[in-house]
Amino acid sequence: MGYIDLGSQEIWAQYRSEFPVTDNLVYLNHAAVAPLARRASDAMKWLADDGMNFGSLHYDKWLASYDGLRAVTAKLINADPAEIAIVKNTSEGIATVALGLDWKPGDKIVAFQEEFPANLYIWKKLEQWRGVTVQWLSYLDPLDKIEAAARGAKLLATSFVQYLSGYRADLEAIGQICRRHGVFFFVDAIQGLGAFPLDVRKMNIQALAADGHKWLLGPEGNGVLYVQQDWQDRIEPVEFGWTTVAGFADYSSRDMTVRKDAGRYECGTLNTVGCFGLWKSTELVLEVGVNRIAPHVQSLGDQLAEGARRKGYEVLGERTPATGAGIVSIRKSGVDARTTHAHLKANGVITAPRQGWVRMSPHFYISPADIDRVLETLPG
Repeated sequence: MGYIDLGSQEIWAQYRSEFPVTDNLVYLNHAAVAPLARRASDAMKWLADDGMNFGSLHYDKWLASYDGLRAVTAKLINADPAEIAIVKNTSEGIATVALGLDWKPGDKIVAFQEEFPANLYIWKKLEQWRGVTVQWLSYLDPLDKIEAAARGAKLLATSFVQYLSGYRADLEAIGQICRRHGVFFFVDAIQGLGAFPLDVRKMNIQALAADGHKWLLGPEGNGVLYVQQDWQDRIEPVEFGWTTVAGFADYSSRDMTVRKDAGRYECGTLNTVGCFGLWKSTELVLEVGVNRIAPHVQSLGDQLAEGARRKGYEVLGERTPATGAGIVSIRKSGVDARTTHAHLKANGVITAPRQGWVRMSPHFYISPADIDRVLETLPG
């Protein structure tokens, strides 16, 4: 066998073997639940087999997955591992921040009305529970309108990428607005983290949450929460368990002093098998490089949008180099999106029907030829 220069290969060709799903399907549903990367699956199988064969004999190796996951997440977003907590899902991460802040009646929040419920319900509940005021904007509102709303606000919450249209927010510009007005900046990163670059320092993000089962290619039931170090003493742990405290390894201690890092937001025993999977899938994302992943995902999205339009489909939103992401939603007048979704599924193409649209979301191991096949399969 001759030498293959992996550096010269297209990104999808270099890593396609990491995704056995490609032997069975054209998988365009990473905005919902991604197929596991091979190394994530292998890591989880190792833990399951180790527990079956040896019980907790190798518990030190199990615990290493927690620090490993914090370290790779921190590297991915330019944070410190001490700023990373492991959570069940994005909703838990958002609620940890929302409920842990000290709210006063009349405090103002800026949020966006088209958000996924995880980043919408909690702010509505704070209106009821704490007497805060939420100013609702549209994710399509211009930056000057966002800046006007930010004046006098305590917190601004937005998604990195809107879950239906795929609109990618200008987090750096919004972060600058928040810095100018002293506003806490929270980001629901689930639909962009792992596919597009995100730098919490450069973007002035004080907290973010993301599940691992979408663009990070990990398992369900495992996510990450970032809380900037100097805010941790101002965000009270609302779930208080035995691992919340600094001396959690001393079971006889009754000292309730909390941990000095974001581990204070981890309420008890973690989803260890999930941590193994997400640790290894995030390592893969770092190995591939988000700066390589982003332009390929953007290109695949453009290819889908252009091809669907040629076949008479409406594409939700306008894709630009600045705002496009990995999500493309399409529909055709007079045709039920569920029918289109079912037709594609019957032909080995996995998408998602969402609110009358067919949502497609390819990742970096998908090839342009795969997209051509999808467009050929798409009913005319």
